[in-house]
Amino acid sequence: MIGIFDSGVGGLTVVRHIIKLLPHNKIIYFGDTARVPYGNKSKDNIIKYSIENTDFLISKGAKVIVIACHTASALASKILKKKYPNMPIFDVIDSGLNKALLVTKNGRIGVIGTEATINSGAHQAYLYYLNHKIKVFNKACPLFVPLVEENWINKKETLSIAKHYLSYFKNKNIDTLVLACTHYPILKGIIAKIMGKKVRIVDPSLETARQLKKYIYIQNRQNIKNKFQNKFYASDLPNKFGHMGAKLIGKKIKVKKI
Repeated sequence: MIGIFDSGVGGLTVVRHIIKLLPHNKIIYFGDTARVPYGNKSKDNIIKYSIENTDFLISKGAKVIVIACHTASALASKILKKKYPNMPIFDVIDSGLNKALLVTKNGRIGVIGTEATINSGAHQAYLYYLNHKIKVFNKACPLFVPLVEENWINKKETLSIAKHYLSYFKNKNIDTLVLACTHYPILKGIIAKIMGKKVRIVDPSLETARQLKKYIYIQNRQNIKNKFQNKFYASDLPNKFGHMGAKLIGKKIKVKKI
């Protein structure tokens, strides 16, 4: 069973790809909607939340953990892997950045994420470690998460805010932009329109699902006959979560509050 957690609905962008690539695997998802967003929380609290989320998923039978949150991935992934040494744990950072390195042609990569993610320096450090010639340009976009959580995707205010944030890259000559928050792919259409056709948009949600698929098949953990109904939990406002989640996944989902 694949256990996945995020601060809210954003992690469902990862779930959507996992369902497509691994349709016969069991999924249990926890959205920490009572404490969303994580991006403006302290490192200690993010680590605390991540441990609690992981413990919950393990208690429900998870055999693999996916941290579908860039903030938690940046600040808590190493700690979780140390705390649970026998549990395969995937985060959304490495796979997305590996893809960015593959597709960039001029070595100038932009990264957008929450304040905590950007301030952690995790993405920049990883890219520099793999290729010290890479130029990385980071920009925090803190309002994107609440806009997505409130389903303001098609509002003119959202477009205006996106233009304001992304204007930072106007003279940076980047050819690749990493969406370093699982909420951001929901705004991918707006972001791509503003950035233009010359900038490749990298969605770590998809790349993480692809990485997980490779692991599942190597470990022979593919469940050919799956009568298990994927389960979804939220720490607050389950009905609102379910409404938004249905749009992201493409079918109705039942969400339990914990």
